[in-house]
Amino acid sequence: MINTAFRVLLTFNATSLLVIIFLVQKGITVSHFVSGMDYLDWTAALPNAVSYLFYLAIPILSTGLSIWLSKYLGKDEFKAGEVASIEHANNSFLPSYLGYFFVALSINNCETLWFVYGVLFVFTFLSQALYFNPLFLLFGYEFYNITTKNGTEIFLISKERYKKPDDIQIPLAYRINNYTFIERE
Repeated sequence: MINTAFRVLLTFNATSLLVIIFLVQKGITVSHFVSGMDYLDWTAALPNAVSYLFYLAIPILSTGLSIWLSKYLGKDEFKAGEVASIEHANNSFLPSYLGYFFVALSINNCETLWFVYGVLFVFTFLSQALYFNPLFLLFGYEFYNITTKNGTEIFLISKERYKKPDDIQIPLAYRINNYTFIERE
């Protein structure tokens, strides 16, 4: 149960930038969402940038929560000599995220946004392959594609700076799914 809830949170973190870009592109501010609430009328006087920073703060804080909650996931380890190859994966996901940005910029209305976001969310959640979230970079994490000696391909999220397969010896890694792990400090 905790693993499913964690994966839903990671999926939200990874896909929420699509909604944020749409809101910014359309100039939709927080006051739009709280109109009719007299005690929040003061939000209309705020600069748009405050709303945009608020929107961005939501997935950043949610990513921080994900990192904190990862301590409740199943535990694994990587022993010295188990890793056959390692590849830095930070840059390989940039095209996917640029794709999200371009999709968000081309969406014309909220109904289309929610449909596209729903489809994207479901596919990201069900793929279970990777939970790449560029906001992890703000927390100092790196992404690695690892191949073990037995041929298993694994996605590792870690603050460590690995360069060679022999460098990898992780006494405690948390299992997001069978192919994705996070190494905490």
